[in-house]
Amino acid sequence: MVFDPSLLPQNADALDELVLASRLLGRDESLVLHGGGNTSVKAPWRDITGDSVDAIYVKGSGWDLATIDRPGFAPMPINRLAALLELETLSDPDMMRELLAARLDPEAPAPSVESLLHAFLPHVAVMHSHADVIVTLTNLQDGEARIREVFADEVVVVPYVMPGFDLARKVRATWAKQAHEGVVGMVLMNHGLFTFGSSCKEAYERHTRLIEKAQQFLERLPANQVQTAASTPCSCALELARMRKQLSEAAGKPMIVRRHTNDRVMSFVARPDVAGLSTRGPLTPDHVIRTKRVPLVGRDVAAFVDDYRRYFEDNKHRARTEITMLDPSPRIVLDEQFGMLAVGSSSKDADIAADIYHHTIDVITTAEDRLGGWTPLEPHHLFDVEYWDLEQAKLRRAAKPQPFTGQVAVVTGAASGIGKACAAALLSRGAAVVGLDISPNVVESFSSSSWCGIEVDVTDEKAQERSLEVAVDTFGGVDIAVLSAGIFGKTMPISDLDLEEYARVMRINLDATAISMKLLHPYLVESPVGGRLVLVGSKNVPAPGAGAAAYSASKAAATQLARVAALEWAKDGIRVNTVHPDAVFDTALWNDEVLANRAASYGMTIEQYKTRNLLKMEITSAQVAETVAQLVSPSFAATTGAQIAVDGGSERTL
Repeated sequence: MVFDPSLLPQNADALDELVLASRLLGRDESLVLHGGGNTSVKAPWRDITGDSVDAIYVKGSGWDLATIDRPGFAPMPINRLAALLELETLSDPDMMRELLAARLDPEAPAPSVESLLHAFLPHVAVMHSHADVIVTLTNLQDGEARIREVFADEVVVVPYVMPGFDLARKVRATWAKQAHEGVVGMVLMNHGLFTFGSSCKEAYERHTRLIEKAQQFLERLPANQVQTAASTPCSCALELARMRKQLSEAAGKPMIVRRHTNDRVMSFVARPDVAGLSTRGPLTPDHVIRTKRVPLVGRDVAAFVDDYRRYFEDNKHRARTEITMLDPSPRIVLDEQFGMLAVGSSSKDADIAADIYHHTIDVITTAEDRLGGWTPLEPHHLFDVEYWDLEQAKLRRAAKPQPFTGQVAVVTGAASGIGKACAAALLSRGAAVVGLDISPNVVESFSSSSWCGIEVDVTDEKAQERSLEVAVDTFGGVDIAVLSAGIFGKTMPISDLDLEEYARVMRINLDATAISMKLLHPYLVESPVGGRLVLVGSKNVPAPGAGAAAYSASKAAATQLARVAALEWAKDGIRVNTVHPDAVFDTALWNDEVLANRAASYGMTIEQYKTRNLLKMEITSAQVAETVAQLVSPSFAATTGAQIAVDGGSERTL
């Protein structure tokens, strides 16, 4: 990507240029992934009195370079950072406290842990990435020699040191020995690339030039590619749900599991050396936070947990503060039939782990097949980052997760009305949700990595079966099911009954419910937190209305199915309950004609009809959805087989 000054705003300053360069760097996934990398520029800060301070603006923690804007940079006085670097020792927590205190704007984000390093470098602008091609070259037995072969003396090469104060001091010592006028960059072994310049444009262009130079070097190398036919991914949704249960139990909480089976992945998992190759370590120590030190190869979760516990026990003496072992469940699973499973507390976390490991596959195979051997850092270095006191502090400050975090829900009839409202309620509580509907609108009903909308006719057993397989491939299993798909059908007395219409209503309201229950049961059995199902019934079950024979009969029969399911599934720990809404007018069941006819049949105006309940209130889809969300929550852990009215109170049912 080219640094185009025409993209800058009018009267742009150095910080505007930094924003542009940072976004260009961050939008290239081969350079930066998910909040990685950092950038800075040295420029005056003008305080409220008009005085000017020599300052450095450094990327703030928590900001993504791809989308960063001016508020994402923390301004600090350079002389204060220079003074900190003169200290002989400084713990990273103390360093971060001093950096926070040094901010010239108290509302600025927490500065990067590498701020002292940026401040030390004697250049106006600094760019830092974890470029794939650089970590490929540095994770080799002869990594430094390879770097010199590619860049000669254009770069300073710094041995691996953990980020923070010690790294800044190491850079300062190395700089004094290696730097000269022709140096345009710096390679941190097993870490990444820094470039610098008199402007952000120059620093960015040097960065891309060095990356291109390294890429060309790699492309010229002969490949001793391991010849392996790609595995064929299996259709094994129930096995995957069982695997998710094991992974979740190891983690001590429900986890999202995303399955990846592209050609690159399937070729990698089929390599005869995949176990030895993939378990040497990650691309950079930073990745250990997202992917653990190594993936699980195969399906023996218990063995992975035992190995992780040994790794913790062997290295816990290195921690600078008291630490508690993190959950030992893997975050990446490599299996010849599954392909790659990415595991996370949320779909976002699983996606981050997957993105990182897709790049990992490319890098380590290049290093192994073209450069003579993938040689990452030793486990103790990775432990230092995984149990870094700064990371432990982040965990202590982390907000309490939403109640359904890590759980997966399937909602039928999710494109509109009560079904869509139920999907929204579950998403807002942290669940990953798969929505099924015959309407194509279901695919884009929500914009979230936790949403998967599938267009499907739920009366078609095979089609619904395939949709549930997609659901499990997408999120790993099913914990919650909300059966909301339904139609009202045409209003007519039994004496004039249209049997085709009657059969259509029965097929959608009853038969599809039976199909869903049959297909969902084995997945709900494998829920790590206990399966739950809620049927959206109707007030017409206890109090049918004239002219609604098909609707009333179908909903009554579906309610009986739910009661039988509650009896049969209790032994599996699955709760089954029913809600009976009434007069929910923001759904597809109601249109102007139906509403007018029903109001007339009661001798009411439309407004009177809408609020004819005891509480004189209009019932909405959102209110029904709130009841459903509560029913599948721990608040109703002791409730199954219940039927709950959501109707404002009805004399006919009371």
